[in-house]
Amino acid sequence: MRALLEDMKSGQVAAYDVPAPELQERGILVRTAFSAISSGTEKVTLQAGRKSLLGKAMARPDLVKQVLAYAQSNGIAAAHQKVQARLETLAALGYSCSGLVFEVGSGVTGFQPGDRVACGGTGYATHSEINFVPANLAVRVPDNVSLKAASLTTIGAIAVQGVRQADVTFGETVAVIGVGLVGVLAIQVLRAAGCRVIAIDLSPDRAARATTFGAHLSLCTSDTALQSTVASFSRYGVDAALITAATKSSEPLELAAKLLRDRGRISVIGDVGMGVSRASMYGKELSLAMSRSYGPGRYDPRYEEAGEDYPIGFVRWTENRNMEAFLDLLSSGALQVEPLLAHHFPVEEGGQAYAAVEAGAYTGIIDYHAPAEPQPSAAPSFTVQPQPADSVRVGCIGAGGFARGIILPHLRSIAGVALSSVATSTGAAAVSARTAFKFASAESPSELLANPNLDAVFILTRHNSHAAYVKSALECGKRVFVEKPLAINREQLEGVRSTYAHCLAESRSPFLMVGFNRRFSPLTEKLKQFFASRSEAMLVNIRCNAGFIPRSSWVQDPENGGRIVGELCHFVDWARAVVGCPMHALTAAALPDAGRYNRDNVTVTISFTDGSVANLLYAANGDRAVAKEYFEVFCSGGVARLEDFKNLYLSRNGKTETVKGKQDKGHRREVELTVEAMKQGSCAPIPFEQLIEVTEATFAIEEAIGTQKTVYL
Repeated sequence: MRALLEDMKSGQVAAYDVPAPELQERGILVRTAFSAISSGTEKVTLQAGRKSLLGKAMARPDLVKQVLAYAQSNGIAAAHQKVQARLETLAALGYSCSGLVFEVGSGVTGFQPGDRVACGGTGYATHSEINFVPANLAVRVPDNVSLKAASLTTIGAIAVQGVRQADVTFGETVAVIGVGLVGVLAIQVLRAAGCRVIAIDLSPDRAARATTFGAHLSLCTSDTALQSTVASFSRYGVDAALITAATKSSEPLELAAKLLRDRGRISVIGDVGMGVSRASMYGKELSLAMSRSYGPGRYDPRYEEAGEDYPIGFVRWTENRNMEAFLDLLSSGALQVEPLLAHHFPVEEGGQAYAAVEAGAYTGIIDYHAPAEPQPSAAPSFTVQPQPADSVRVGCIGAGGFARGIILPHLRSIAGVALSSVATSTGAAAVSARTAFKFASAESPSELLANPNLDAVFILTRHNSHAAYVKSALECGKRVFVEKPLAINREQLEGVRSTYAHCLAESRSPFLMVGFNRRFSPLTEKLKQFFASRSEAMLVNIRCNAGFIPRSSWVQDPENGGRIVGELCHFVDWARAVVGCPMHALTAAALPDAGRYNRDNVTVTISFTDGSVANLLYAANGDRAVAKEYFEVFCSGGVARLEDFKNLYLSRNGKTETVKGKQDKGHRREVELTVEAMKQGSCAPIPFEQLIEVTEATFAIEEAIGTQKTVYL
C-alpha cells in the first residue's frame, strides 16, 4: 500500500510502498478514502525535522535530558547509537481520516465490513491507504456526510473539546485567538452553541476570512483599537477565550486576560507559552483550563487500545463521543467545511499537500481513491529457494528503539547473516528499518512467518506478543530468537512449551533462544572462570538501581507483564548462569506502591539445589546518579564484584585483580553465539529447560509477593 512518511533526519515527506497493517483484536481495518493534514501539529513536526541536529536538540530540551540520563546509565556510545537509530527512521504522519471498514477484529461490536467511518489517533489514522484503528478511535459517518468532509472529524473533535473546556453557555461572547484550522472549526462550533464569536489572529487576511466561517467580529492583533472594539462589541467583556494559536510566546494568554470580563474563562487548545502574569489572572480571578486533544480517553491506553469505555453517567464526552458530536454538527448543516477542502491531492502527491499547508492553506486533503467495496488482501505467494551454504537468512519482527539501537546493528555486522525481511505492526516502521539496515524486503508479520525463504526469525516486539510469535515461528519450522521475556504468564509459557514438545515429537529439532544477554558479557565469563573450581555453595548479591518508570508507560501495563517479568528476569538468569545449577525455591517482598510505584521495588531470595543463595534487590525509588547494576559473589574464600559491566574486581588471598573496559552487557556475544548455532544446526546457547526455569521463576516472584509465602520451583 501507499503511505506518506517523513524522513526524520531531513524532514522531507514522500509517498512510500509499505506493508499493510494486520488485523488485531479490539480494532478494525479501514481502507482510507481521505485523510486531513493538521496544519498545526504536523506542520510543527515537519519544521522540527528540517532542523540540524543542534536545532533539534534546542527545540526539544526534554529529549536531550532523556538522552543524557540514558548515557549516564548505559554509556555514551549506546546513547549515540540510540539517537542515530531514532534519526534514521521514516515516521508515519497524520491522525484524522475517513474510509470504509473491510475487516473487524475479535472483541469489536458496532462495526461491520462496508461501514463508513471516521478515525482518529496518532499512529492509527495515518496518511496510509489502509489503517488499523482501535474501536474506540472510530465512529460511523452519517449517510448525508461525505467521507471527504468526515476526514476532518478528529481535528474537529479537538475544537469541540476546547469549547467544552471553556464551559460556554448560550448567548455568551467568546474570543477565538488564532484562527487556523482548529480555530475556524471552533468558531463554527461556538456559533452552533449560540455564542457570539470574535476571531483574532496575527494575520489580517486570516482574521478577515474568519467572518466567512461565522465569526461576528474579526480583528488583527495589530489593530490599535482591538481592546476598545472588543469591549464595545461584548458590552461586559468577553466571557471566555479559546487559545488556538501555536507559539512559544505567552502573548495569546496575556491578550485573553486583557479581553476577559471578571471571572472569565480561558481554554488552552494550542501549544502556546504558559507564562501569563499572575497579576493578569489574579486581578480578574480568571479560570484557566487545558484542553487535552480530542477529549477524555486521550493518552489512556486502556481506553484507546484496550477498548475500555468510560461510563457515560460519569464521563459524558469522551474523545469518541466528541467525534460523534462533530459529525452530528456536519450532518445537521451547522458546520460548513467545503472551503476547507479546496486543497486536495492524490497520495502520490502528498508532498505538495504539505507544501500547500506551509504556504497558508488551512489543511491539505489526501485522496486515496478508495474502492466502493474494499476486499481483504490476497495471501502472498513465494518461490522456494535453497538456503545458501554457511549462512542464515534472517527475518525480524519488530523494529523499535531496542531493536534498531542494539540487535539490528549487531546482526548486520556478523558474517553469514542475510537480512532478508523485516516486519512491524505498522508499515512505516518496517520500511524505515528496511532502508536503514538494508533488509531485502519489508513484509507484514504473517507474511514473514509464512515466508519459506527465511531460516530464522528474531522477535523484537512488545512483551505481550512474544509467546504467540514464538509459537507461530516454531510451527513454521523457523529457528527462533526472542527478546525477553519468553512469556508474560503461565498460560503463554505452557503454549510455548507445548509447541516445542510437539516439534520434538515430530523430530523437527526446534531451536529457541531468549535474549538473556547478561550471562554472555565478557566480565560475566571472567567471573565464572574465577569460581570454576569451587567446591562449596555461592552467596550472590545483585542490586539493580532500575529507576522510576511512570505507571502510564507500556512497560508497566499488566498486559505486557510488568517490570518483574520484563526486566528482573535478566538478573534471575544471571544468577542461574553463575551458580550453574537449578533453582529450588524463592521468597519475595515488595514495598507498598503508594500510588506511585507498580510493584517495582522488590527484594527476592532464591535458593539453589546445591545450597547456593542469591539475593536480588530491584529498586525504582533510587537515583540515577548511582550506577544501575552491581553484582557481588562470595565463594570459597574469594569475592567478585562487578560494576555495571564496566569494572570487575576479583579478590582472593588478600590480592585483587582489576579488569576495566567499556561497558559490555553481552548483547553482541549473545547474537554471535545464536547465529553460529543457527548456521551449524546445533542447540541454542541457553538450554530450553533453563529458559523455562527462569521464566517460571519470574512468575513465582509475583506469586511470592502476593502470598508472602515461599514458592518452590
